[in-house]
Amino acid sequence: MHQLQSIYDLFGDSMKYLKAWVATFGIFLTLNVFSQTSLDFGDDKYQPRLGQEGKDVIWLPTENKLVTLMLKTAKVTPNDLVYDLGAGDGKIAIAAAKEFGARAVGIEFNADMAALAQRNAIRAGVGDRVKIINGDIFKEDFSKATVLTLYLLPELNMQLRPTILKMKPGTRVVSHAFSMGDWYPDAEFDSPAISYYWVVPAPIDGVWTISGMEPQNKVTLKIAQLFQDIGGILQIGESSQPILSPKLNGAKLSFSYIDRNKNSHKVSVTIDNNEFKGIDKIGGFFTSEIIGKRN
Repeated sequence: MHQLQSIYDLFGDSMKYLKAWVATFGIFLTLNVFSQTSLDFGDDKYQPRLGQEGKDVIWLPTENKLVTLMLKTAKVTPNDLVYDLGAGDGKIAIAAAKEFGARAVGIEFNADMAALAQRNAIRAGVGDRVKIINGDIFKEDFSKATVLTLYLLPELNMQLRPTILKMKPGTRVVSHAFSMGDWYPDAEFDSPAISYYWVVPAPIDGVWTISGMEPQNKVTLKIAQLFQDIGGILQIGESSQPILSPKLNGAKLSFSYIDRNKNSHKVSVTIDNNEFKGIDKIGGFFTSEIIGKRN
């Protein structure tokens, strides 16, 4: 990925050259897949071309094996609503419905391509669970998605990032080929092609007052956050210490600490805006219910 980013930095804002490079690179990576097909991705109403230009990107379909891997990585189930941004011929949305039983929505700017994708969904027998919207990914509302899939350019990912980070904590995001800057992925894989996976983290930075942890003392937790990377100071009465092994996964926060009697505690809570609820487990046996409220 460092090589990809270096090339991107070299080209800067020149979309013309970047698109040409992505087209060449993408076709090279997936040539073995395309060679197994008739290169006929359309039907009698519309015939898209590999590498054809769209509003912001060129069209290169994702390899079937990678589509399945992306959806498996996101742990897609029939309970999910999958949104594919830049749906193309509908391949990812159709796979989400056909292989994983999910409901899926694709957003595609090209009206002819969007219509083709909807026909493809009907032909695949999942027209009742797949909807293709002819629209702009920067204008359409995809906030209800539980899973988001992308195959866009780095600058588009970065433009979308603020919107994605405001989505419901726990939303899973998978991107083919390109990352999201300093929001490092929760998982990364490079076979059959480079892809990245994130879980949208809850915003938890600030000072929290905790009840139920030590009733005889005031307890506060001060948290600093950079995406899913967090650290914090736990203040119990007059004593303070850094929290140990903190982990934030969506709306789930866990960490450890040592009390004044040298007992080890494991805290697991679920965040809901400015409140969290969960348990404080002592030594793996005794547990107490705790509630935190952001000041």
